[in-house]
Formats: sequence, structure tokens, C-alpha cells
Amino acid sequence: MRIHIGTDHAGFELKNRLVEQLQAKGHEVTDHGAHTYDALDDYPPFCTAVGEAVVAEPGALGIVIGGSGNGEQIAANKVAGVRAALVWNEDTARLAREHNDANVISVGARQHSEEELEQLIDVFLAEPFSGAERHQRRIDLMARYERTGGYEDAGGPEENTPAAGATTD
Repeated sequence: MRIHIGTDHAGFELKNRLVEQLQAKGHEVTDHGAHTYDALDDYPPFCTAVGEAVVAEPGALGIVIGGSGNGEQIAANKVAGVRAALVWNEDTARLAREHNDANVISVGARQHSEEELEQLIDVFLAEPFSGAERHQRRIDLMARYERTGGYEDAGGPEENTPAAGATTD
């Protein structure tokens, strides 16, 4: 599998070890940085580079790493077509792929041991999207909103849109 990976200083050493581990498991890995340790670096360019590469290469998956993984997930999700999930246990890793067809995993290097992070990433990479209609419908709604800024003409029950159930309370 083709994997794109990026991190800031908080996950720099971990990323370098993960690249070797993933390659040993037969994955083709592209490292989008950081390529040198810099305690003052900024994570958004590394994370958006991962997102852009994943979107440009259907079937590829991405990994972004930070201290908590929060900012990295937000940055990756700024790329149209990215569905980055912040993962903190095996259930969130599995469900991110199974239900949301997430194409980027975000993890916090300061939140888990290296062994735990490797396991979370392995679960994420191994889990396929279920393809269930309800999950695909929701992904399609998010993609429509990303493209148009709205849900109009999205099809499906009208009550699925926020305006249909809005109140003035």
C-alpha cells in the first residue's frame, strides 16, 4: 500500500522509525517531512502535503503525527477530499476506516507509547471501508458541502439537513 506520512518536531523521531517499520511490512512510504528536527517548525505544511498526496493518489492513505494529533488533523482536513480522523484507540482507528472511509490517520506522539501508535496505525491501514449505504450517503453529504457550501439537492430525506429541523428557541 502507498502511504504518505508527515509530522512536526513532536513526532519527528517516531516518524522516522515508523517509516522503516512500514517499509519492512511491505508498504511504499513517502515522507513529506519534517526532514530535520526543528523545535520551532510549523506542522500545517507537512500535514497539507500529506493530504494533497493522498487525494492525488486514490487508494493511498496518510499518517500525520503531532504532540496531540489535534492540529495535524485540522490541517490535513483543510485539503478538499481529505477525511482525516484523530485516533486514540483501536475502535476509533477501525471505525474511522469502516464507517467514514477516512484516508488520513492523525495520532498524538505524546499521548501513546510507540508500540500503541504502531498498533493504531496497523489497525487503521488494515481496515477496509464497509461501503454500507448509510455511511456512503454521509460521506457524500460531507463531500457536497465541501464542494458547494451546502446540502441542497443532496437527495435523500429532507429532514437530514440542518435547516429542516432548526428551531428559533
